[in-house]
Amino acid sequence: MIKLTRAVQPPKPSREGLIDVMSQLPTSSRSSGTEPALKITNIFKEFRDDSGNPVQAVDGISVTINAGEVVALLGPNGAGKTTTIDMILGLVRPDRGLIRIFGQPPLHAVQSGRAAAVLQTGGLLPELTVVETLSMIGSLFDPSRVEDCMQRAGLFPIADRKVSRCSGGEQQRVRFGMALLPDPDLLILDEPTAGMDVEARHEFWAEVRRDAEQGRTIVFATHYLEEADDFADRIILMNRGRVVADDTADAIRAAASGRIVSARLSPRAEADLLSRAGVVLTQRRGGRVSLHHKDSDQLARLVLALDGIDLEVVPRSLDDAFLALTSKAA
Repeated sequence: MIKLTRAVQPPKPSREGLIDVMSQLPTSSRSSGTEPALKITNIFKEFRDDSGNPVQAVDGISVTINAGEVVALLGPNGAGKTTTIDMILGLVRPDRGLIRIFGQPPLHAVQSGRAAAVLQTGGLLPELTVVETLSMIGSLFDPSRVEDCMQRAGLFPIADRKVSRCSGGEQQRVRFGMALLPDPDLLILDEPTAGMDVEARHEFWAEVRRDAEQGRTIVFATHYLEEADDFADRIILMNRGRVVADDTADAIRAAASGRIVSARLSPRAEADLLSRAGVVLTQRRGGRVSLHHKDSDQLARLVLALDGIDLEVVPRSLDDAFLALTSKAA
């Protein structure tokens, strides 16, 4: 049996230190109040680039997330997702605007154990073993939760391994186990499955789904669009520091307008279609050509008129909608 120890004294918290996603105060029970889990009101954040030029990382975001929701934060690199998460956690102050977690300022919510996070980097001491890491953080909250959190994060097979010898995916699982220790009402996940293999990702999301079913509020940033589609009740799509869509995956697909028309076409028919205004080639595979136009019915009639065969008309994928909406907002 693996011995759960708490012999190591914790270092002082810091942005890159072991406790950058939690604090030293007691756990909280699941929220039953009426305050939103997360309320962001018109926040702005500007940085300076290496040349001293201003860069607007976040540009007037307002979002309300209710308790028990599972919300995905999507956007291309530079969209402002990480800066937004840092402000939610109180790691960065907004230049303007207000953030409240269950009615509390971000740092208060983190320090009281009501919010915790799994970040992409930092937060680990490489010379500690996995079990030492969880035991040390558990000593700040409820030591009796350590074993359950290790089990849920799938950490027992690597319990005696030094963190420095864990793969990137294994280190993300360690961070997940740490974030569960205070039993937070709001769990923030920044690219949580980065570095995990397919099986580990599946197991991770099964645990997150179980948490959500028990009422925990989940907000996650991911570049895996299928994760957002499969696990989120709602998707917030960001680009250039602004929210460009905020709805269910189905509604976001619909907002991108039009459907995909695919068929087998002769080279001449394909060239004819692509010469027409508004017709865009989305894919060419296995003899099939996939096309998009805002009026998919008209496009389908044109395909048939040009002797296209095996015609299919399907809704746009979330990937298609993501590209369309972020391009439109650029």
